[in-house]
Amino acid sequence: MRHRIAVVGGGPGGLALARVLHRHGRPVTVLERDPAPDFRPPGGTLDLHEGLGQLALAKAGLLAEFRALSRPEGQAMRILDPDGTVLRDWQPRPDDRANPEIDRGRLRDLLLGPLDVRWGRHVTRVTAATREGVRVHFADGRQETFDLVVGADGAWSRVRPALSAATPHYTGVSCVETSLDDVDHRHPDLARLIGDGSVAAYGVNRALVAQRGSGGHVKVYAQFRAPLDRYADLAVDDVEAVRSGLLALFEGWDSLLLDLVRRGAAFAHRPLHALPVSHTWPHVPGVTLLGDAAHLMPPLGAGANLALLEGAELAEALVAAPTDPDGAVHAFEEQMWARAARWAEFTTAGLERLVSPDPTEALALFDQVQPS
Repeated sequence: MRHRIAVVGGGPGGLALARVLHRHGRPVTVLERDPAPDFRPPGGTLDLHEGLGQLALAKAGLLAEFRALSRPEGQAMRILDPDGTVLRDWQPRPDDRANPEIDRGRLRDLLLGPLDVRWGRHVTRVTAATREGVRVHFADGRQETFDLVVGADGAWSRVRPALSAATPHYTGVSCVETSLDDVDHRHPDLARLIGDGSVAAYGVNRALVAQRGSGGHVKVYAQFRAPLDRYADLAVDDVEAVRSGLLALFEGWDSLLLDLVRRGAAFAHRPLHALPVSHTWPHVPGVTLLGDAAHLMPPLGAGANLALLEGAELAEALVAAPTDPDGAVHAFEEQMWARAARWAEFTTAGLERLVSPDPTEALALFDQVQPS
């Protein structure tokens, strides 16, 4: 029996689920609200862990292609004091593939491959299973039914309310993002500062992080601890007002570090939200979640990795149990909840240490997680 499966969301987790199902000859429908793959910038770069994201790509038969596209040198990490003093300068070995970086856009294109994604399908809600199936409601008023609907639609999931009343809460930390292009030619001093991977400086309740992508593109993240509404004006379109506000927030820091902000072209304000650490829900036949929709956590390198592996694992579970998809989903949820809770605890504690009244906590965390 062929089950009608819909994946809501065309991010890493949803595409991994669809790609593994496709590899096993199982039909799947991907519903993505964006009207086209290049509708908006795909974001920065991701480090894919050997036992998480890379394992998922192996399950999808894409590991060799990933290795050809990834940047092992992007694992490099430099830690500075706010005065510019280098505290740590970790460089990976040439053969180190524990956490190579890949641009989000390249990962998306790799996963898309032959998949038939239905672009511009904005899901507004999902209603529980009836005899006909689980009903998916769209913004244009149309409806469709499926035997299984998987919410892989991120932090503000429209599928989640069919399972859980939980909503993301503000972590107390906000992030303002900007970027630099063609950094090696236009900003060679900043290129040297950043190196092949990332550079980060930690002060009292604030941090500046810059991360290199491919093609000389750099993402810069200014993080700070504050009430949600205190820096709401940083979301305005007045670039110079945002820049001035950030420079005031980081006043006294090394001038070259501040140039990461001074030379940014545009800014986006992103308050960091998270779901409860041990978020679970009563199992509902025909509906489940994965990735940020299931366990949104602080962005410390785990989210995309977990989503990828969960998508691949759910697909394999469905393939292995063609006569009992509901049992496969329920077992998958139990496994996902246990692993996600461990990572949520780690990332929640990690954010507390990275954006902390005591900047030495960030350095201690770096020493804890980096290989010797």
